[in-house]
Amino acid sequence: MKTFDFVHAETVDDAVRRGAHGGRYYAGGTNLLDLMKLGVEAPPVLVDIGRLELRSITTTADGGVLIGAGATNSAVANHRHIRREYPMLAQAILSGATTQIRNMATVGGNLMQRTRCPYFMDTSFTQCNKRIADSGCAARTGVNREHALFGASAACVAVHPSDMAVALAALDAHVHVQGAAGRRTIAIADFFVLPGDHAERDNVVGEGELITGVEIPPSPYARHSWYLKVRDRHSYAFALVSVAAGVQLVDGKITSAAVALGGVAATPWRVAAAERQLIGAPPSDTAFGAAADALVVGAEPLAQNGFKIRLVRNSVVRALRRAVDTLDR
Repeated sequence: MKTFDFVHAETVDDAVRRGAHGGRYYAGGTNLLDLMKLGVEAPPVLVDIGRLELRSITTTADGGVLIGAGATNSAVANHRHIRREYPMLAQAILSGATTQIRNMATVGGNLMQRTRCPYFMDTSFTQCNKRIADSGCAARTGVNREHALFGASAACVAVHPSDMAVALAALDAHVHVQGAAGRRTIAIADFFVLPGDHAERDNVVGEGELITGVEIPPSPYARHSWYLKVRDRHSYAFALVSVAAGVQLVDGKITSAAVALGGVAATPWRVAAAERQLIGAPPSDTAFGAAADALVVGAEPLAQNGFKIRLVRNSVVRALRRAVDTLDR
């Protein structure tokens, strides 16, 4: 690990000032420190934001919830309001990592974490456009079983590892950030970016900008939702495919719904056409299968991950079934 300066921020404005010019923000450090130890990242300055008042979880005037960026994953997953009103979010968080890591990891850090593609994480591989510009993408012709079905490019086929982000995508969350130019709010649908020709970019957060919170609006389907994660082993494994699904029923028919996928793209993957397949239909495997079919349109499997297409279909149907089952509780 290369040497770096470590400073404590006293306020958000202080953090933004200190984070300019290549500084990185440090809270739980569960991903960033690993990347620094591996030599993947070498920021000149770490700005400790642990002293900032960013840990609160409060309801908003319109009935939503505002989660401070410094709130730990455990605090969010175990919060009574989150568990009751947004169960898919609690389930998504609890499906990730271990208790010890969730006790340290924060909401802001979760959104900013980077891919676990082995060609990115291991500096002995010289072909990784996300780590070394214009070096190539070794995963395209290498081991790519866990890589993207959607939105990939010649430059990169990595997937985003966050479970929490998939649930937030289904819940239409907004991310609040603050930088030298002031504050702004970013819809979660616009927060992450596909690789295109610029694989080094994961999201639209600018240099020195700090995530201060995540806001989730009230939702007609959030209470009746489910997060399903399919992985190679039960604990401490990233998703091959995950599904955040929510439904609202009125008079026996689906009136609103959301389905977001994880483990299949560089962003949480949500397809409006798939959700439209559900609206107006009674809850059934026929309707769920039609939505699943719409979700996999445009899939571009690699040599080793074609099995994910069937896995997506089956997982979507299963997650929607479980979401409907919650209506009886």
